[in-house]
Amino acid sequence: MHRLILAVAALGLIMLAASCPPASARGLGGEAAEVVSARANARAGGPLSERDAELLERWGCLSGTRSAFCQPRAYRRYKRRRRRRR
Repeated sequence: MHRLILAVAALGLIMLAASCPPASARGLGGEAAEVVSARANARAGGPLSERDAELLERWGCLSGTRSAFCQPRAYRRYKRRRRRRR
């Protein structure tokens, strides 16, 4: 009886594994590759398309990118804190 249960469970796992789509390295539709491409375009002088600009707005430029598009956005997330009085 135990062998039958084990055989059915093994067969079920094999069928479940076969029905799943294979894992892909692209992740979420290749958006990571698009971000890398948009950052490379920004380092080369600026975004080439509206999609590049959208990705750079969402995910940010790399530090040290001297593009006119990336400069105003370089420090927008950091807030300066006032010094505490003693």
